[in-house]
Amino acid sequence: MWKVTVKGLLAHKLRLVLTALAIVLGVTFVSGTLVLTDTLHNTFTTLFGHIYQNIDFEIRGKAAFADNGTGGAVRKPIPQSILANVRAVPGVAYAEGTAGGYAQFVSSTSKAISTGGAPTIGLSFDPNPQLSALQLAAGTAPKTPNQVVMDEGTARKYHFEVGQHVRILLAGPPQTFTIVGIVRFGTADNLAGATLAAFDLPTAQHLFGLTGRYNAIDVLARPGTAKAGLEHAIAKILPPGVEVVTGQTVANEQSSAINQALSFFSTALLVFAFISLFVGGFTIFNTFSIIVGQRTRELALLRVVGASRRQVFRSVLVEASIVGLVASLVGLGLGVLAAMGLEALLKGFGITLPSGPLVFETRTVVAAIAVGVGVTVVSAISPARRAVQIPPVAALGDHRGDQRESMRRRIYAGSIVALLGIAVLALGLTKPAIQLVGLGAVAVFIGAGMLAPVVARPMASVLGRPLAGILGISGKLGRENSMRSPRRTAQTSSALMVGLALVSTIAVFGASVSKSATSSVDNAVNADYIITNSGAGAAGFSGSVAAAAAHVPGVTAVSTVYNGTFEFRHSLKALTAVSPDHLSETVILRMDSGSGAPALAAGELLVDTTTANTDHLSVGSVVPVKFAETGSSTMRIGGIFKANALRGSFVAGDSFFLSNFNNPLPVAVLLRTDSGASKAGTAAVGGRLSAYANLKIQTRAEFENTQQMQVNQLLGLIYALLALAILIALIGIVNTLMLSVFERTHEIGLLRAIGMRRRQVRAMIRSEAVILSLFGAIVGVLIGTALGVAFASSLKQQGITDLVVPFASLVTFLAIAALLGLGAASWPARRAAKLDVLAAIAAE
Repeated sequence: MWKVTVKGLLAHKLRLVLTALAIVLGVTFVSGTLVLTDTLHNTFTTLFGHIYQNIDFEIRGKAAFADNGTGGAVRKPIPQSILANVRAVPGVAYAEGTAGGYAQFVSSTSKAISTGGAPTIGLSFDPNPQLSALQLAAGTAPKTPNQVVMDEGTARKYHFEVGQHVRILLAGPPQTFTIVGIVRFGTADNLAGATLAAFDLPTAQHLFGLTGRYNAIDVLARPGTAKAGLEHAIAKILPPGVEVVTGQTVANEQSSAINQALSFFSTALLVFAFISLFVGGFTIFNTFSIIVGQRTRELALLRVVGASRRQVFRSVLVEASIVGLVASLVGLGLGVLAAMGLEALLKGFGITLPSGPLVFETRTVVAAIAVGVGVTVVSAISPARRAVQIPPVAALGDHRGDQRESMRRRIYAGSIVALLGIAVLALGLTKPAIQLVGLGAVAVFIGAGMLAPVVARPMASVLGRPLAGILGISGKLGRENSMRSPRRTAQTSSALMVGLALVSTIAVFGASVSKSATSSVDNAVNADYIITNSGAGAAGFSGSVAAAAAHVPGVTAVSTVYNGTFEFRHSLKALTAVSPDHLSETVILRMDSGSGAPALAAGELLVDTTTANTDHLSVGSVVPVKFAETGSSTMRIGGIFKANALRGSFVAGDSFFLSNFNNPLPVAVLLRTDSGASKAGTAAVGGRLSAYANLKIQTRAEFENTQQMQVNQLLGLIYALLALAILIALIGIVNTLMLSVFERTHEIGLLRAIGMRRRQVRAMIRSEAVILSLFGAIVGVLIGTALGVAFASSLKQQGITDLVVPFASLVTFLAIAALLGLGAASWPARRAAKLDVLAAIAAE
């Protein structure tokens, strides 16, 4: 049987290539993501290991919270007075404090240097090369308050040199410094695209609001000193809330924090890779189903000459395993190129990563082969079971199983799977639990694929009727071919159905998010102008912006907005702060109970209705809270407002916020003017704030458009990633049509013999492809729309307040599907038209 299987594969090389291609693309995506993830992990581990290899210990504040939502811990600064005591500990060779904060360079063209979401880091420069993370590449260390050193990556990209002046945006007013040195971060010229501005320690403390305090103290031990004993000795002299850890511990934490920040990216890519493999599974299933049907006589003859059912079953699965293995190996090789392409994609979005060799782990090989072979074999199990049911008598003539009984079983099984999928999906949306949502969606797609043959014949009839009228006999034959085998029509369309369902889900969900974003602005902001940081992913800007904006002629109200993290009832939450003065002129709270501005001015907490209902809170409730800077305390609930995604669930007054956070940066400044938004007003505000090169000054309408653009950009990225699934679905259509042409060689030869022209044959195949594509697209759009509505409705409490079904986009998807079907039919149609008439008539 092994020889028979191998010869069967070699006799149909084209079939092997087309079947394997769907798996190749999915495995390429999976292996490329794993290679990139492992490469980044290794690069950062090596980078931080080099930086902290000479630092024996770091003294720092204990973590106030387990995690701040970005992969790092929130720590309170430590007193500067600790340094002298640490230096006096026997065995300490050197110790120095560190200070850091926000510092953003301005280019020579007066534009803020954006990092594409990476941080703009300001820090102190330690002149000791054994301890400093910064290594001088040119120039000298900063020694005076007007000197700075710049990272080599930024200097090279923006053409800065030693001796030039550079303006830097800080938490206070912008200042100009002289570049006295160019530095590298360890062995790299930058840290994941971040900019680095380093000052002498006293200047850094002053600029970052750390006068008399440090972020940490780095310690170098004397040679020969017992590290464990020295660590214990240092710990004994530290005050409560301060800890000492090894340099290796810090290196591991830093590497882990960055890897965690990048994990969302890799997880998202893997999700889309598995979507592609899932769609490829439909293609594999359909291909093997057709192959088994075409090889009925061959498999029956094997039974006649003595092959057992087990041998036939094993033969089909071995064939699938070989196809999956070949596809996996090809995809594994292409995965390295995919990783390089993904890294280039990151650079295209402005995210610069440290250079490092590609890492090809053993787990990547194992995962790629396991996934590729597994998907192929699982997809071939059902066709293999169908193969063993072929009786030996089928070798003597045509054999057709009990299609009616098979269809009845399919309806029962499909209904059960679909209903279970809907139930699991509903449970996942209610909890919410993303794993259950994914499992439920997969079950819904499988159930829909099983039930699709029930409606395939009538839908093919309806969809093909206009083509029959337009194309004549070619359209009529294409319609009849689609109706002839409802199961094949449904199976061929299933992959496209899944792809279009996902695209439609995202379209409905995205349109709802976009509309909700506009509604959130309308229901949360009453200001004429919204000032934010212009950088992508930037955290904030100078705290002096609000004071400067208040002096603009015509400005009647100014509110500063801050964001921070705190513990609310022992859970980490996001806190928004806003100025209570003139609150109603800039912010819309829509209070459900209690007061707004008076409660904020009194240092009380406002919560939204969702939180109040979930935690059973009312005005006057006292709740436990904790801040990194000031520790544990309690707050009184002063008011409950209607939920709004833009405001968040927790709001405090700015004075209270500033007293509990260390030198925070505002994330927005809201302005109200006496004449409303106008070109003259925009020019006046922009002129007054021209020194702050990192600001984006927008009217409320412009801010709404920006929110929508951000949603649309994300949707565009998702559509691009889903395009691979659509491509795999089209490969399935091409594969099916090619197999159909092979199966109907005799029929096509007879049609050509009685006068059908080549162009009519091509039109017949293309009309069949259009029917297949439209059938899959219509079913997919209907399922996707339902899923999109369900997703959007389930997130109403999280800010998706508007439900939108973009009918124009859905109709466009159907038109695109028809065009893609035409494209997919080109090769099979030309192949059918070029068949030799006499040879085709002679074919069995």
